[in-house]
Amino acid sequence: MTQPYQPIALIKTALAFFGIGMLGIGLQHFIYSDFPPVILPSWPQWIHTPVAAYIIGSAIIIAGILILFGIRARTVSLLLASFLLLCFLLVQCPFVLFMQSPRHLGLWTDPLKELALSGGAFVMAGLSPYVPTGNQSLAIPEKIIPAGKIFFSITMIAFGIDHFLYTDFVATLVPAWIPGHIFWTYFAGIALIGTGVGIILKFTRKWVALLAAAMIFLWFIVLHIPRAIADPNGNKGNEITSVFEALAFSGIALGIAVMAMKGSTKTQSKVYKAQAAV
Repeated sequence: MTQPYQPIALIKTALAFFGIGMLGIGLQHFIYSDFPPVILPSWPQWIHTPVAAYIIGSAIIIAGILILFGIRARTVSLLLASFLLLCFLLVQCPFVLFMQSPRHLGLWTDPLKELALSGGAFVMAGLSPYVPTGNQSLAIPEKIIPAGKIFFSITMIAFGIDHFLYTDFVATLVPAWIPGHIFWTYFAGIALIGTGVGIILKFTRKWVALLAAAMIFLWFIVLHIPRAIADPNGNKGNEITSVFEALAFSGIALGIAVMAMKGSTKTQSKVYKAQAAV
């Protein structure tokens, strides 16, 4: 039987990068017996208990493992995406809007990361085969799948703007052995904004997303891993968390590129069914 073209290797890589990223973030709950800021801010204080952190951390670890190995990946991704989106809307946003002063774009760093991870989980769901379960509770998350790439794009655009608002700080993140820190700060800012705009406007979405995946993976290797090695415990392991976030973001961008190659999620589901029948 002739099978439709399906970039299986790219799909598995996207799922693996995202799954490992979430697995690492889940482990941070156990290392520090608390929630990483990318999951929950310091508010509400009553939920910041080791027990709550272990329960949520365990769920995120399990989700990461299942996504990594493609086990019920669509259902797991939808549940994870919904949880992260609710945390963003019901906790992160109120915390920044009503409990932080003065308010500025930098305060949105962790909330926007969570929005991107939520979008990434929706993208992973879109990459995974549709298996009818009769579970109506997932009907709404299923409809949000196309918005996953928009969530990710919003974060990329905002982070790109950050490179121009906080140039001096961002420049310090460029490895010392690379010359022209200010140039690379502006270059990365333009690249991030271009990534978000390109994905939203469908402007050569496949190539924009592929380039973004490669760029973020390069940062994962050159920037985030060395910083995590130099400071593994500062700010509750923030640099290590950033390593896993970068890997997940690279997987999300790769997943968006794959979805652009394949078109609609319905088309992808038909391909999976064809492969399963062989």
